[in-house]
Amino acid sequence: MPLPKKRRNAPIVALVVVLGLLICGGLGTTAVLVSRAEKPVVGQSPTVPAATATSQVAAPEPKTSEDARFVRKGQCVRNQGNADDRPDLKIVECASGTYEVLKRVDGRTTGEADAEDKCGKVAKYTKWYFYDSELDSLDFVLCLREYGAD
Repeated sequence: MPLPKKRRNAPIVALVVVLGLLICGGLGTTAVLVSRAEKPVVGQSPTVPAATATSQVAAPEPKTSEDARFVRKGQCVRNQGNADDRPDLKIVECASGTYEVLKRVDGRTTGEADAEDKCGKVAKYTKWYFYDSELDSLDFVLCLREYGAD
């Protein structure tokens, strides 16, 4: 009488064992990474509440709605920085000494010549300002004139 053939389940068992080990390894790695994220790294100081952080180095302030990145046509800006090499435009109420935005051109800009070209056809413009970011989608040009000057 012939012996019945043995079924070979070894490949399937090996596959299940390997997959089980991979899943356990992934879960273990995730647990380690999550627990590290909650603990400060050696050499770092723990987060200090803002009220007690006055003696520490100040972090950059977040941009507010006064920042020129949010200005629209018809609003006014004032330069609170160095006009020659570090302008810092802020949105303000229109008054003497401010600049009215005649046109805003969003999109890629390449600098001064590009700003002059974009503002060249804007009636009554006297100044331009461009913002050139590493992300071209954040670039813009403002065509300006002194408020009240006609």
